[in-house]
Amino acid sequence: MFLELVGTIFAGLAFAGIVMVLNKMTGGRLPRWAAPVAAGVGMISMTVASEYSWYKRTKDTLPEGLAVIQEVESRAFYRPWTYAVPFIDRFAAIDTVSVRTHEQVPDERLVDLYLFGRWAPVSKVPVAVDCAENRRANLADGADFADDGRLLNADWIKVPSDDPIIEATCGV
Repeated sequence: MFLELVGTIFAGLAFAGIVMVLNKMTGGRLPRWAAPVAAGVGMISMTVASEYSWYKRTKDTLPEGLAVIQEVESRAFYRPWTYAVPFIDRFAAIDTVSVRTHEQVPDERLVDLYLFGRWAPVSKVPVAVDCAENRRANLADGADFADDGRLLNADWIKVPSDDPIIEATCGV
């Protein structure tokens, strides 16, 4: 975040500097407000470019085995251009390497779900998935297992078969 602030300030200085050089080359014919306006345009442009490139930059640095399963697009009234071209400010990924099963309960699987946000720390949530019954349970508060490997205290949620967590986990 600090580096983005520094980059934004430098973009503003660069745009203002270009206008000042152009003003010098034209013999001072540009209006006095041109350099501050150029600085503002440069800073806004840098901010918008950073917002739109965050998802790709973050996705490109994910380790092998992390599969993006859902993206959340952002639109806001104070960013009117996002209604025409929304940007992704949150996404979820599962660690396909972390999928765990029990030999006595092969349809139930445990997987690590990672939640990424533009201005938020990454959250890791363990999730139980029942591939046979299309249901899943958030295990963030922990879980108890029976001797045969079944989950005892899970709050199962019935989901459609096209649920991204179910598809990605059961497809492994």
